[in-house]
Amino acid sequence: MVLKEHQYEFLDARENSKGGYTVVKEKESIAVIGAGSWGTALALVIADNQHEVRLWGHNQKQIDEINQNHTNEKYLPGIELPLGIKGYSSIKEALAGIEIIILAVPTKAYREVLGQIEEAHDKPLTIVHVSKGIEPDSLLRISEMIEEVSSSEWLKDIVVLSGPSHAEEVSLRHPTTVAVSSKNMKAAERVQDIFINNNFRVYTNPDLIGVEIGGALKNIIALAAGITDGLGYGDNAKAALMTRGLAEISRLGVAMGANPLTFSGLAGIGDLIVTCTSVHSRNWRAGNMLGKGQKLEEVLENMGMVVEGVRTTKAAYQLAQKYEVNMPITEALYDVLFNGEEVKKAVDLLMNRSKTNEMEELFNILDSRQQD
Repeated sequence: MVLKEHQYEFLDARENSKGGYTVVKEKESIAVIGAGSWGTALALVIADNQHEVRLWGHNQKQIDEINQNHTNEKYLPGIELPLGIKGYSSIKEALAGIEIIILAVPTKAYREVLGQIEEAHDKPLTIVHVSKGIEPDSLLRISEMIEEVSSSEWLKDIVVLSGPSHAEEVSLRHPTTVAVSSKNMKAAERVQDIFINNNFRVYTNPDLIGVEIGGALKNIIALAAGITDGLGYGDNAKAALMTRGLAEISRLGVAMGANPLTFSGLAGIGDLIVTCTSVHSRNWRAGNMLGKGQKLEEVLENMGMVVEGVRTTKAAYQLAQKYEVNMPITEALYDVLFNGEEVKKAVDLLMNRSKTNEMEELFNILDSRQQD
């Protein structure tokens, strides 16, 4: 069954001081690079706001389906896409005359895709990245990867969009809230205008580091949450894991220069909750398989989609060593994923660590921020 296209009152606007919206009538042409579930869902949001959307993917059969049937069944089954979305298999054609692109590819593909963009663009670009990860070994956040690879001659601004937002629910127009951040908050506000509507609410947050770190590291805790469920543990274990996981995210984030308040917002605890508790979460599903006894290679093969938390666990483990930050959950998961540790033994080791003071750890996070 294909759900019919919905019509919504167009809200391309920022909230004004009176609590209403200042309507922005100008429509834009925007390229979405990556025709997976998340890229397609975001293309749908933008098209609902009456913008022209060019959705690029490397699979010609998939692009033909998008253009002929207005569906993307592999990634968003049962969803009819707005007519304002046009699929492209040529990245050069997709970028012709474009000033804003939404980059929705796995983190491991960023360098390759950015190389293609550099060759294909014809105008300075604002890149909105919507992926959540950290590159192992280089330990670069995604915005830093973009800056490293891209020439200042064609890269205008970088904006990150993050928050609790499963593609499956966004495509159904269920209420969703996210945050956008950038070194240039004018660019962030422009992206806010492009996305915001009755179903997709967008906040701005000036803490670029915190928004990226929160979005990336929550995938690690989601993997661990899936493992606890796979082992048959209950709500107590998951609540403890999420709470202590948020403390780990905050410790590393603050050490890297983030504002600790960001981790109490959409890009922090909001994204953590949805990723650790939903069957839509591929990181939770992968962890659940691990908890039930499957090997990592088997899990990744069965998933058929990228599980960002695996690569991010390696990167976070390396960052914890670099910044000398205590991250026991991350370390335990690293041992499971890369050193062959049994999941049950890893949990036992976590539970039998030396006792400590919860409030003392929280004060240490705040003190390190104040010293900066």
